[in-house]
Amino acid sequence: MITESFDNESEAIINPIPNKKRVKCDICIVTFSYEIEEYVVANFKPKIVGFFKWVNGTYPLYAFKYKNLNLGFYKTLLGAPASVGILEDATIYIDANKFLVFGSAGSLDKEICHNKVVVPTYAYRDEGTSYHYAKAKDYIKIKNAKVVEKFMKDNKIPYVAGRVWTTDAFYRETKNNFKKRKDEGCIAVEMECSALQAVCDFRGKELYYFLVSGDLLDAPEWEDKNLHEANHNLENFQIALKLAQEICKTKKSNNDDKKH
Repeated sequence: MITESFDNESEAIINPIPNKKRVKCDICIVTFSYEIEEYVVANFKPKIVGFFKWVNGTYPLYAFKYKNLNLGFYKTLLGAPASVGILEDATIYIDANKFLVFGSAGSLDKEICHNKVVVPTYAYRDEGTSYHYAKAKDYIKIKNAKVVEKFMKDNKIPYVAGRVWTTDAFYRETKNNFKKRKDEGCIAVEMECSALQAVCDFRGKELYYFLVSGDLLDAPEWEDKNLHEANHNLENFQIALKLAQEICKTKKSNNDDKKH
């Protein structure tokens, strides 16, 4: 069974092997948006430090300086297997312990999520990838949710924190499963969160995550009129940039305190 797939007793046959010339980054920002990738390339002139060479195309991995930070940046693919595979590949070319991921989600509660950033606290593991990186449980804790939540609060960005439902099969988000997840406290559905947390836990990385509600499941009929805006709004990247600064500043301050 898939829930019995986690194996930390034997070695993996294939591993991401770090490149000797990989670039040191304070944090890596990850988007799903091709429009945001185009914006970053045009406005920040990042250096290409590696390529993800997949059968359906070649995708660049970037690094650039922003204020006092050395940032990694890349556009990932939809779904748990692809997004986890790309994050693993990213560690070949960049030396980063922190990954900040943002994207869109479907709202399970229109009253709670409307016009707000969603900060996942736990993710329901309705996908297969995470079971190869973490022991089987229904939910996985999003460890840095409080950090992201504090940032949203301090910067007066409307947000809601809560459980999300990670699924591999968006055409099988059935009414019964919708009700089950909503009754358990899930406020949004997406396709990567639980698996990305699992791989970061397994590899000793820190994951920071936020979502923007795009399509609406909590309606008589499915609505996707806000999906493009949720995916490609440049304001989301600006939030990510500012959040990256805050994460790295806080970590540096904590490390300095430990030295004294």
